[in-house]
Amino acid sequence: MAASKLLIPSLSHYRSLTSAASTFPARLLQHPPDLVSWVKNQGGFVHKAVKISQDATYGLGLVATAEIPQGSDLIIIPEHVPLKNFGDGDHPVLLDLARQVPEELWAMRLGLKLLFERAKVGSFWWPYISNLPETYSVPIFFAGEDIKNLQYAPLLYQVNKRCRFLLEFEQNVKHAVKDLKPSDHPFGGKDVDASALGWAMSAVSSRAFRLYGKKLPDEAYSNVVMMLPLIDMCNHSFNPNAKIVQEQDKVNAKMLIKVVAERVIKQNDPLNLNYGCLSNDLLLLDYGFVIPSNPYDCIELKYDGALIDAASMAAGISSPNFASPAPWQQQILSELNLDGEAPNLKVSIGGPDLVDGRLLAALRVLLSSNMETAKMCDLDALKSLSAEAPLGIGNEIASLRTVIALCVIALQHFPTKIMDDESQLGKGVSASTELAIQFRIQKKCLIIDVMRELTKKVQLLLAKVTDASRS
Repeated sequence: MAASKLLIPSLSHYRSLTSAASTFPARLLQHPPDLVSWVKNQGGFVHKAVKISQDATYGLGLVATAEIPQGSDLIIIPEHVPLKNFGDGDHPVLLDLARQVPEELWAMRLGLKLLFERAKVGSFWWPYISNLPETYSVPIFFAGEDIKNLQYAPLLYQVNKRCRFLLEFEQNVKHAVKDLKPSDHPFGGKDVDASALGWAMSAVSSRAFRLYGKKLPDEAYSNVVMMLPLIDMCNHSFNPNAKIVQEQDKVNAKMLIKVVAERVIKQNDPLNLNYGCLSNDLLLLDYGFVIPSNPYDCIELKYDGALIDAASMAAGISSPNFASPAPWQQQILSELNLDGEAPNLKVSIGGPDLVDGRLLAALRVLLSSNMETAKMCDLDALKSLSAEAPLGIGNEIASLRTVIALCVIALQHFPTKIMDDESQLGKGVSASTELAIQFRIQKKCLIIDVMRELTKKVQLLLAKVTDASRS
C-alpha cells in the first residue's frame, strides 16, 4: 500500500496564476523514482558518464561525469517512452477539450494528456511525471506587479492572453466533467483549475519537442509533439554540445530517439541542446529564462506612417511620402505586404539582420525621389542591410537615421532606465521580479546595440561622401 500511494498524484498543491516564480523549484515528489534507471528498464540507453545534477545557473540538468568522445550516443529512448498527444481511442471528453485549444497554444493539448496521466493511478509515465518541477518560472505565474515590470507591450499582451485563456478554459474543463461518473472522470474526480492547467501547459511548452513519430501504432509517421523523458533535462545553448537524432531500429523497425555528442564533452560539462533560434520573448514565455546578449532577440514595432514620420522628423529628415506615398511607392509597399488588403504591419528591430528587411526596404523607397531606380532595384537588395546603398548614399544615410530615431522612440517607451533597473536588482528582489527586470534590461541593451551598429554604418557612409567631395 505504501508504494501505491506514491502513484496517486495530487492536484491540490497547485499555486494560483499570480504566484511568484521559483528559481530552482522542487520536483513533484520529494524523492521521485530514479529516471535514469526507469529509461534503462524500458529498453533505453544512458551513457555511463551521464547523470542528473543540480547546476548553479540552470538548476536540475544532465552533466558528464567523465569526458565523452564526439559522436557518442548519450541517451536513447524507444518509441513507447515519449509522452504524446491523445489519439482517436483516448478519453472522448479530453479529445473534445483538446480540439478547443487554439493552434498557437498547442502546449495545452499535450498538457491535458499530461494532467490525465498525472491523475491516473499506476500511470506508465508516473516515474517521469514525478520528476517534473512542481512550479515553473514563466510569466503566467508572476505576481501582477512583476508582469507590469516586464515593461514591454508585445510580451504583456501575450502573457495576459495566456492568462485569460487559462481562466476561460478552466470553465470549459469544469463544464465538460461536471456530470461524469467518478469512473468516467478523466482526472480521477480531482478538481483541475486554471493554475493546474497553467502548470501542465508550462511543463509541455518548456520540455516538448516536435519530432517524427506516430500518435497511434497503426498510423503513418508524421510530425508529432512529444515529451522526451530524461532527454528534456538537457539545458539550452545556442552553441550546443549535443543534438537529437532519430533512427529506425533495424531489428523491429521502431523509431529510436537519440541524443548524440556533437563534440567532445568534457568532465563536469552540462549536456546542452539548441531549443531553437528564439527571442527572449519566446524563451521567457515558454521556458522561463532570458539569455543575455541573445543574438536572436528583437523588438516588435507596428509599421505606422505617423510613427515613421515622427522618427524622420526627429532625425532631421522631412518627407511627405510617409503619410501619403506616391502610387509607385504604394505598389512596392504592397509587394512588401505593408500596404493593400490584409497587410502584415508587424516589423522588428534586432536579431541577426539588425533591421527587419521589409521596414528597411520601405524606408529606402519612401525616402527615394527616383522612381525608375527604385522600381528597377531588386526587392531582396532593398531589404538587405548588407546591400551597398542600393538607392544611393544620401538615401541610405536618411534611412538608417530614421531607424535610429525609431530606436530612440522605442527606448523612451520604457518607464525606467538601465541604471534604475540595475539599482533595483542590487537591492535584492524576488526571483520573478529579477527575471522581469533582466528581461527589460536585455530589451534596452538590444536597442542600444542596434543604434550603435547603425551609427557606425552612417559614419562610414558620411566618410565616403567626404572622400568623394575632396576628390
